[in-house]
Amino acid sequence: MLKRLNELNVVIGIFFILLSIILLAGAILSQDLSGRANVITGVVFLIFGILMVVARSGNDEVS
Repeated sequence: MLKRLNELNVVIGIFFILLSIILLAGAILSQDLSGRANVITGVVFLIFGILMVVARSGNDEVS
């Protein structure tokens, strides 16, 4: 697991997942009209973050 944290795509993916959780929680807890934009942005960031975490780099070594 610590070896995967050294990969940039995993770190970027975790950042976008955390950011999407903040946006989605803010949209749920807020009664503001910008909630719809936060939900759309949060879902897009969540999908991108998951794709970044799941993506494999080309130089994986089997140990």
